[in-house]
Formats: sequence, structure tokens, C-alpha cells
Amino acid sequence: MEDDVPVEDQAAAAQKFTTGLVEAFGVAGRVETEVREEAVFVDINGEDLGLLVGPKGATLTALEEIVRAVVQRSTGGHSARVHVDVGGYRQRRWEALADFARNLAEQVKAEGVERALEPMSPPDRKVVHDTVAEIEGVATASVGEEPRRRVVIRPA
Repeated sequence: MEDDVPVEDQAAAAQKFTTGLVEAFGVAGRVETEVREEAVFVDINGEDLGLLVGPKGATLTALEEIVRAVVQRSTGGHSARVHVDVGGYRQRRWEALADFARNLAEQVKAEGVERALEPMSPPDRKVVHDTVAEIEGVATASVGEEPRRRVVIRPA
């Protein structure tokens, strides 16, 4: 494979593999891919997709890792960022997490006392960092080691 595989080809590989995976799970889901900002977004939509989400999104996280690995393998180790969502689960979770982070940041700003959040995944930490970065008077830092790494919101 050449070093630069077009992101559209990567999206096609992700679509093909994910469609087969959904069929293997025996659920009725439609797989749609989109390329945005040189990243591949894979959305699985349909009814009764809870099996693909799993407890606290654990199955969804595993699906994303598998799709990413397949795309990397099909491109000779070079791939765009790959994001997988099932029924809008991840999008709703990130919106709720952003709202929580905003509220907590406002508390920190008002009280002047730092607050540590529970350990979370790197994508969830990014949501918190990005959300709090938009608020003056507070800052964030990630502390600890995986898998117990967490975000701390501090007065700036």
C-alpha cells in the first residue's frame, strides 16, 4: 500500500467492515459513513441497538477499536481518525458530559475550589477539556495514570 490512502477509501473500508459486523450481530442497523475534517465518522442507526452499545458504552468502544484496527490494516498502518456511534449514544453522552462540565466549572469559578471528576476515557476527557476551555476563570488538567486518569477543574 502507498503511504497516503485517500480518506474516502478509508471510509469505504470502515463502511464495508462495519456493515458486516452489524449483520454478524444479527441486528437491523443501517451503517452510514461521513468524512469530516479528514476523519471518518461511522454511524449505526436502527431499532434495538443496545447490544452494540453495551453497558456504559463498553461494546461501542470495542467496536470503534475494531473498526479503527481494520481501517489501519487495510491502509498499511496509515489511517485517519475513526469515530463510531450507535443510535446517537455517544453524541448524547458527550452533550450531557459537556453540560455537566460547564456546571461544575461554574461552581469551581464561584467557590474557588478545584474539583476532580471520576476517571474517564481519553475522548470523554477531551470533551471536558474543550468545554471548560471556553469558560474564563477556570482551567483543566488531566492527572493520574490510565485507566484511572481523570480531569481536575481548577480556578485560573
